Amino acid sequence: MPLASRYRAEPAFTHGQAAATGVLLCNLGTPDEPTPAAVRRYLREFLSDPRVVEIPRAVWLPLLHTVILPRRSSRSAAKYASIWTPEGSPLKVWTERQARLLQGWLGEAGHRVKVRYAMRYGNPSIASQLDALKAEGATRILVIMAYPQYSGTTTASVIDEVNAWAGGIRNVPELRFVRGYHDEPGYIEALASRIGGYWRQNGPPDHFLMSFHGVPQRTLHLGDPYHCECRKTARLLAGRLGLAEGDYTVSFQSRFGRAKWLEPYTEPTLRALAGKGLERVDVACPGFTSDCLETLEEIAQEGRDAFLTAGGKDFRYIPCLNAEPAWIRAFGEITARHLAGWPTQAAPDAQAQERTRQAAAALGATR
Repeated sequence: MPLASRYRAEPAFTHGQAAATGVLLCNLGTPDEPTPAAVRRYLREFLSDPRVVEIPRAVWLPLLHTVILPRRSSRSAAKYASIWTPEGSPLKVWTERQARLLQGWLGEAGHRVKVRYAMRYGNPSIASQLDALKAEGATRILVIMAYPQYSGTTTASVIDEVNAWAGGIRNVPELRFVRGYHDEPGYIEALASRIGGYWRQNGPPDHFLMSFHGVPQRTLHLGDPYHCECRKTARLLAGRLGLAEGDYTVSFQSRFGRAKWLEPYTEPTLRALAGKGLERVDVACPGFTSDCLETLEEIAQEGRDAFLTAGGKDFRYIPCLNAEPAWIRAFGEITARHLAGWPTQAAPDAQAQERTRQAAAALGATR
């Protein structure tokens, strides 16, 4: 009887076949459907990650399964339903488009690579997409995050999952990670182009709020650089937009539980701005590269209600980078730099150029 192996079977290989390079774009994740059952599956995976919740497992997991999931699943499903599109989850739709356009941009730049996208929680999973890249002959894989600012709760969790996949593989590809790009000139320029373009069309606000996803305050004191990187992004973006210190505020959203999180919190900040008599406030979320529940529901809906009920007159949410050409170019440049030294260069691909043009045309038709 043959011995069972702890490692998964390797894909078929033909001697002499060319080695390929893969790029995996990783985002946080989304439920498959805006239903309580699908949201419960998603939240179970998300909130079971020790990178996300550092409470001891023996305490947290019983609480998660008996209290948190039964209470949150239906409420969260209703929120997802309010932002769901005919194509599906906005986060998944935008991430898929970014991967497709990134493939085209890299092809135009002469890089022969295979680009896929994956979700840390939900589908398509990181493991399934790494398996697919390996089956397509990838012996080198660059993992790039949808998170510009590094956090142990997001970036490190993706790295954990990639390494867990590698632990079950006999022939492990060469792996690289793009840890973050919070102060990359191209990223800052893309944000400034998005926001500045909005103001050129709609006029400037009385005040500008930059809302980043929150994390527990204790992580800052334990050495996580997330807070500092968010602040640096905001400072660079404000400088690029020509804003004075009193023209903008930085806040943090999505607080969960009773622990103290990074402050100031976004919703109380919006109420305070309205209380000061500011009539128009514009809000952008620089830490999210794709619109999602946290931007479209928490900010564009709940944030709007908080500001208007507190006396504000005009609330504007400025969408994320999504598939803006300036962002795809910046993302491509960041990716290409991290591919340096790997044999990906080839003559510019006419087919890739045509795919990029078709994808851009299709995107314009859906806007």
